[in-house]
Amino acid sequence: MLERFVLTVLRQFIQSGHLTITTPSGRQVRLGAPGSSPAAEITIHDRATMRRLVTRPDLEFGEAYMDGRLTPGAGGLESLLDLIMTNSSVWSRHWAGRITLGLGNLLAVFRHLNRPGRSRRNVAHHYDLTDELFDIFLDPWRQYSCAYFHRAEDTLETAQITKLARIAAKLDLKDGHRVLDIGCGWGGLGRALALCRRNISVRGITLSERQLAHARRAAAQAGRSDSLDFQLLDYRHQTGRFDRIVSIGMLEHVGPRNYNTYFDRVADLLAPGGVALIHSIAVHRHATPVNRWLTRYIFPGGYLPSVEQLVHATAGRGWKLLDLEVMRGHYADTLRHWRHRFLASRDLVQALYDERFVRMWEFYLVGCEYFFRSQRGMVVQLVLSDDHLAVPVSRAYLHDLETEFRAILCRNSPSGNKKHSPR
Repeated sequence: MLERFVLTVLRQFIQSGHLTITTPSGRQVRLGAPGSSPAAEITIHDRATMRRLVTRPDLEFGEAYMDGRLTPGAGGLESLLDLIMTNSSVWSRHWAGRITLGLGNLLAVFRHLNRPGRSRRNVAHHYDLTDELFDIFLDPWRQYSCAYFHRAEDTLETAQITKLARIAAKLDLKDGHRVLDIGCGWGGLGRALALCRRNISVRGITLSERQLAHARRAAAQAGRSDSLDFQLLDYRHQTGRFDRIVSIGMLEHVGPRNYNTYFDRVADLLAPGGVALIHSIAVHRHATPVNRWLTRYIFPGGYLPSVEQLVHATAGRGWKLLDLEVMRGHYADTLRHWRHRFLASRDLVQALYDERFVRMWEFYLVGCEYFFRSQRGMVVQLVLSDDHLAVPVSRAYLHDLETEFRAILCRNSPSGNKKHSPR
C-alpha cells in the first residue's frame, strides 16, 4: 500500500525524462516517458526512505544518499539530480509538494535571521573546515565563487584569474585606492587587487578563523603584510571610509531581514565618488527559501535573492546603478570543475573526514551545479556609486582593464608564472 502511494505521487512528479526505481520489495518500476531524457535509476533500500521521499523530499533525497539508503544506478548521482532539478517546478505545484514545502517554508524565517553570533557560527560550520579540503578542489588563489569562462576550454585557474581581473576592472581600480573586501575569504581577491595597481591598501574582513589565518599567512609570504590588513570582523562593526568596496559571495549569507543593515553599512563606508561591487547568486522571478538540506548540512542561514529584490535593496541611499551583469552558466561550469577535482581526491577527503562526508559534499556539488544548469539560478554583479560618472561611460574600459589586469595576475599567479597565459 505504501509503495503504491509513493509511486503514484512520484509518477505525477516526473513530467520530463524518466526514472527507474527498484523498491525495497525488489519491484522495478519505470516512471515518466521511457527513452526520454534526463534518465536516472535508483534503488531504495527500506520502506521508511520510501515514505520520506514523499513527506520531506527536500531533505530525504540528500540524507538517504549520504546514509546509503538510496543508491543511484546507471548515470549515477549526476543523472538523478539532473532529473530532480528538471522537474522541481512540477513538485512546487503538486499538492504533495505544496504541503511539504509549505510546512518547511513556514519556519524558514528563523533560518535567515543571521544575527552576529549566529552568523559567526554559520560561517564556521562551512568555512572552518580543514585547509586540506579546500586545497583539493580550489584554484591557487582559493577563489570559492563563480569563475568567468571566456572559452569552454578555459581551465579553472584561467577562469578564476579572469574573474579577478574583471572585478578589478569593474572597480576601475586606481593607484593609491583604499579597498574594503567584505567577506574576504582566504584573501585571494585582496592580494590580486593589490597587484593590479600601485600603493593599493586592502582591508579584508571575514568571520572564519581558518580563512583569516590563511589570508594573513599568504599576505606575509607575498611580502604584503603592510598593505593587506585582514581582520576577524562582522560587516556590521566595520568603520572608516574606502574608495572601493567589493563583496563577493557574501550577500548569500546575510539574509533578507538584514539587507537594509548590509547596504546601509556599505553606503556609510563608501567614500563620496567611490564605487562598490556586489556579487551574489540570485534567482529568476520570485525568491523562495533555500532548500532545507542545503541550509542544514552545507550553508546554514543561506538565502538567495531575486534580481528584483537585490536591485530594490540597493535603493534609497543616493546610489546610481552603474552596471548590472547577469553571469549565465559560469557557475555551473565552475562547480563541475570543483566536483571533478573533489572526486579525483575522494580517498583523501575520506581520510580527512569519512565516507558520509564525501557523499554529502558530492550531493552538494552536483546539486548546485544542476541548480544552475536547470536555469533556476545565476550570478549577478552590481556596480554602485553616488556619482554616475564614477567609471567611464563606455564599457570598452572593462575589456581594456581586464586584459591589462589579467596579464599582471598571470605573471604573479601563486601557482607559478608558466601555468597560465593571458588570452
